[in-house]
Amino acid sequence: MTGVRPAPLPLRVGERISREQLGALPVLRYQGKLHLVESPADLDCALADIRQEAVLGFDTETRPAFRAGERYLPSLVQFATAGAVYLLQIQLRDYSAALREILSSKRIVKAGVAVADDLRSLREVVEFEPNGVVDLGVIARRHGLKQSGVRNLAGIFLGARIVKGAKTSNWAARRLTPHQLEYAATDAWACRELYLRFQALKLV
Repeated sequence: MTGVRPAPLPLRVGERISREQLGALPVLRYQGKLHLVESPADLDCALADIRQEAVLGFDTETRPAFRAGERYLPSLVQFATAGAVYLLQIQLRDYSAALREILSSKRIVKAGVAVADDLRSLREVVEFEPNGVVDLGVIARRHGLKQSGVRNLAGIFLGARIVKGAKTSNWAARRLTPHQLEYAATDAWACRELYLRFQALKLV
């Protein structure tokens, strides 16, 4: 197969981070403005902010399945802007028009990790044609990294550790805990920060 070879990683960026190295890093937590979108007015404010952005961090959360054959659709969608993170509980309210606008936009980059699965599941909830969606893990692998999950990428490129304790909690709950909200916001925000870091290193 022919094509342009990806640029080599800068020498200061390692191809792999050990569990011990990752465990020694400071914990990364989103501490900015966090908005749970619960009303039409909330959604209008979120869209006003999102529409002026060039890059969004993007992630979803899904209720975990513990039995064979059990499967759930996404419960939460997260978008991170420069100034806030917006959380949409898509099983509780209809956000179809907003999701279609954001995820179909060619102008706004939506940066995430393992986004193919997120998009596939979301398209079972709402019809849209994805545009401008960037998978940071794919970019990392293209440049020779052996680890491409958001936790490892945050360790390598942001020098911090994302705590994954809330990953298997009940994301379909009507009322999410403060810990769930922080976890969900951190993942989306970290994806935006990683994309900006990749830009600075000329990896995208």
